[in-house]
Amino acid sequence: MNFFRGVMGGQAAGPQPSGAETIQKLCDRVASSTLLEDRRDAVRALKSLSKKYRMEVGTQAMDHLINILQTDRSDSEILGYALDTLYNIICNDEEEEQDENAQKQADDLGAQFTDKFIQDPEHITLLLTLLEEFDFHVRWPGVKLLTALLKNQGVQVQGIILVSPMGVSRLMDLLADSREVIRNDGLLLLQQLTKGNAAIQKIVAFENAFERLLDIITEEGSSDGGIVVEDCLLLLLNLLKNNSSNQNFFKEGSYIQRMKPWFEVGDDNAGWSAQKVTNLHLMLQLVRVMVSPVNSPGATASCQKSMYQCDLLQQLCTILMATGVPADILTETINTVSEVIRGSQVNQDYFASVNAPSNPPRPAIVVLLMSMVNERQPFVLRCAVLYCFQCFLYKNQKGQGEIVATLLPSTIDANSISAGQLLCGGLFSADSLSNWCAAVALAHALQDNLTQKEQLLRVQLATSLGKPPVSLLQQCTNILSQGDKIVRRGSKVQTRVGLLMLLCTWISNCPIAVTHFLHNQENVPFLTAQISENLGEDERLVQGLCALLLGICIYYNDNSLENYTKEKLKQLIEKRIGKENFVEKLGFITKHELYSRAAQKPQPVFPSPEQMLFDHEFTKLVKELEGVITKAVHKSTEEEKKEEEVKKTLEQHDNIVTQYKELIREQDAQIQELKEQVASMTSQNEQMQTTVTQQLSQIQQHKDQYNILKLKLGKENQSQSSSQGDGSQMNGLQTEELSQLREEVEELRKQHSLLQTQLGDKDALINTLKSGASQTADGPAGGSDNTELLQELEALRNQVQSQSTEITQLKTERQDLLRKAEAGSSDTAVPTSDGSLDGAKMAELEGRLTAQMSETQRLEEEVKRLSESRAELEQQLASSTSTVAILQTEKTKLQTEVQESKKEQDDLLMLLADQDQKIHNLKQRLKDLGETVEDEDDLDARDQTDDDDEEDEDED
Repeated sequence: MNFFRGVMGGQAAGPQPSGAETIQKLCDRVASSTLLEDRRDAVRALKSLSKKYRMEVGTQAMDHLINILQTDRSDSEILGYALDTLYNIICNDEEEEQDENAQKQADDLGAQFTDKFIQDPEHITLLLTLLEEFDFHVRWPGVKLLTALLKNQGVQVQGIILVSPMGVSRLMDLLADSREVIRNDGLLLLQQLTKGNAAIQKIVAFENAFERLLDIITEEGSSDGGIVVEDCLLLLLNLLKNNSSNQNFFKEGSYIQRMKPWFEVGDDNAGWSAQKVTNLHLMLQLVRVMVSPVNSPGATASCQKSMYQCDLLQQLCTILMATGVPADILTETINTVSEVIRGSQVNQDYFASVNAPSNPPRPAIVVLLMSMVNERQPFVLRCAVLYCFQCFLYKNQKGQGEIVATLLPSTIDANSISAGQLLCGGLFSADSLSNWCAAVALAHALQDNLTQKEQLLRVQLATSLGKPPVSLLQQCTNILSQGDKIVRRGSKVQTRVGLLMLLCTWISNCPIAVTHFLHNQENVPFLTAQISENLGEDERLVQGLCALLLGICIYYNDNSLENYTKEKLKQLIEKRIGKENFVEKLGFITKHELYSRAAQKPQPVFPSPEQMLFDHEFTKLVKELEGVITKAVHKSTEEEKKEEEVKKTLEQHDNIVTQYKELIREQDAQIQELKEQVASMTSQNEQMQTTVTQQLSQIQQHKDQYNILKLKLGKENQSQSSSQGDGSQMNGLQTEELSQLREEVEELRKQHSLLQTQLGDKDALINTLKSGASQTADGPAGGSDNTELLQELEALRNQVQSQSTEITQLKTERQDLLRKAEAGSSDTAVPTSDGSLDGAKMAELEGRLTAQMSETQRLEEEVKRLSESRAELEQQLASSTSTVAILQTEKTKLQTEVQESKKEQDDLLMLLADQDQKIHNLKQRLKDLGETVEDEDDLDARDQTDDDDEEDEDED
């Protein structure tokens, strides 16, 4: 123990050992000591020396310390010492007074020790296991050590943790630790873990990270919180930035709504702390991540809608119009509002309705534009206002119309400041940055909007007293071409670049604006002079833009001006500039170093005002027009005529296609109408079938009533024969019953005619079946069956005809009976002595009538039965027809197979003949060579002899 006292600061006699020797002895003691206390003291000593002798401790003791972590898991104190020692040798946190070289050496040393530690992935797994220990002295140094490893070799450590079972989940448990130190360091650990790894970001997000982090931010006081809120916001940015899956999960989880309270600032905004500024800045960045233009349009639109619905946009606009807000927060708020409204019509309309709290109230757009054209405002703030104005007009034709309308003579209000007046004032001010910003802002009011390009041609400007007003287009060209004081103001490159970008955007895809521009006789000579001159590097961009403007005048020229048609402008370029030189000057735009930077993203971000030359939307216009202008300049008149002819042909083709499409649509409509008619007729048919069924039931009811009346008539005849005194009453009753009988007979006649019609239909159907059967009777199979069926059908037809004859006879007899009945009724009207004789006749007639009615009923049943049997015969005939067709097909198939088998047999016979011939030739050759060869006859004789011998043996 005296050794340890010497190391820990005690006095010892004799020379002191060096640091390396001491560390070596301590490492030996850690490796060889059997007592836990000795090992613990040695590790404690290594910890105390690890900062001063970082290199020696890391080189000699790392393996021993890792072994301690593996073997002494039961003692939390020695684990804590070992983890602290490893942290000291791996962490690169150095004191501030060290120079840059020393810091670089320390960083390299930390990276070397990290590589050594993670050579075995099990060491990271061991460290993750130790983090499950609740003991503070183990968990806290473990968190710090893993954080240091991630800082030094993040990608490798992330890969190991990602494949480790429950690795990320164990680290997420740190956020639930009740000890704030561990929780806060856990936030730093998760920040390092989620950097640049989308897979880990998704796992952390689905481990309920958003809920936990937002709860911590709320508990810590939101924007008024401390460094912990900043760490939570940084972790949220890591999880959401460039990760569409997490962004969608954040939106679907309704976490956007929980961001609104962050931006509730009071009226008294004086004295913002630096931490509050940092927190609010990160919160605004978090909002921007959700609606960034680089995200997919669908996801951005959905987040913009959610932010409007939960009043987050309204809260941001409140900060925008508040007083006392720090400049950097105001700038970031303007950028955030810009991206929240970009491309969203609802949000843009709301932003247009926001008013600043002034007297009188002014629109927020006007207040922001006042800042943009004010050269005393900070540069970043002016850039942010320009970006906000661009986003307000992005895909917003309504807003573009409102801005242009403030410039038109009919809508100008002299008592108030409008957006158009501010833009014109900035366009012609002495500040070149204001000129550029106003020109770009006005160009965005015309972007992809032909109507507003034409409307802006109506704008008139009063240049000075006593002079007539000039158009805005004319004034812009005057600044570029005239030689007075205006030119000296616009001689700066930034001003001229802004004006040229405005003119190119204005006249592109607008032949009317091209005509107005060419109408000024000074414009084309000025452009050709600018392009043809050999100017310095700073003027090359202006030359390229002049070439682009002249190229647009050629490409969108409608040849309405005789002096400046497409052909004459191309001839002018060829004579004064040269086509190759023109194309070279046009290429100066895309070759400029600031062009590619502006083309990357919509937000105008420039390190200094002098580098503010290109607009993002203008770079897209250049990319679109450069190629077509080059082709248009090189094309000859004949090629243009050919192209026009091709265009006309294509137009005609399109017209023909359109006509065919219309014809197809009409035919589709007709087919639809016919389908509807078929459906209606089908329904009508069903209704008629129902009606027929109802009528048949009514006929049956009438038959039943007739039978009842017939029974009554028989009873009355009997009573008449028994009593002569009641004869007159009986005769009157018979008269009424006879009238009812006449009605029933009339109904039977109708039924008979209906049956005759049905019989005619059946006969026609039988004839059709007979013709079909005669056509199918030609086949060899099924012919006898068809003949039998035809014979049966003929017999049935004869039977039906005979029954029809019987029905006709019965009808005749019934008419005779009715006449006799009428005669009898007239006779009974006069009382005579032979009443009994009339009664007997009536009884006889009634009997015959009853017999005829029963016979009629029997015939009807017979007709019904015959109809059913005919339906069955029709089915049998159809099945026999299909059977004949099937048999015919099978016969054809069998004949084909027989022919194929015959062909195969012929082929086999040919092969056998060839084989026999070959065998015969071979035997002949063997005989010629002197070999003994047995012929088939000899072999057959020998086989016969052997068979005889076997039979003799059997007999013996």
